[in-house]
Amino acid sequence: MKVNIEILGILAGRVARVLALPVLLSTSLSAIHADDVALRSGDQLSIRLAGVPSEDINQVSGAYTVDGSGNINLPYIGKIHAAGLRQADVQNSIENAYKVKGIYSSPIVTVSVQFDRLVDLEGDVRSPQRVRYTPDLTLLGAISAAGGFTDFADQTKVSILRNGSRTFVNVKKVRQNVEADPALQPGDKISVPRSFW
Repeated sequence: MKVNIEILGILAGRVARVLALPVLLSTSLSAIHADDVALRSGDQLSIRLAGVPSEDINQVSGAYTVDGSGNINLPYIGKIHAAGLRQADVQNSIENAYKVKGIYSSPIVTVSVQFDRLVDLEGDVRSPQRVRYTPDLTLLGAISAAGGFTDFADQTKVSILRNGSRTFVNVKKVRQNVEADPALQPGDKISVPRSFW
């Protein structure tokens, strides 16, 4: 009887670890995605400077926005290109610019990005909502995250609104050729109309 209780305790511990695994995986995967996402115009960055005289830390550290040209404007060094780069690349660019211009000999720069990048889903999906953007998000993935189509959805005229331009997608055809599943971008608005039959 004692052996059985010990075995049950061991099994319970293993089950608890297995149940916790999806949470750990989703946390680490979201962190990987955040670090790998290329920056774009309009992104909000928090830049922290260390390894320099204390009076200069407050002059450089702060909030910055990637402008329409894809740059951020920093004290003493001016514009640094950020759009299309990962946050680690931007950190390196800033550190190198301060070194090359002879401003600081060994600056340590930390760039944090506010990843409030979302895709909106509305219309005839089971759970209309905002879905967090990840680099691998596609139209089918976003619809699935919203619970799928309702029974009344018109799957042949799903629209994606991006930068003021609307594209229509026949999801029934996309399911037959998954390679045609459109990749989404942050800020996309997906609208699923109701079928009138």
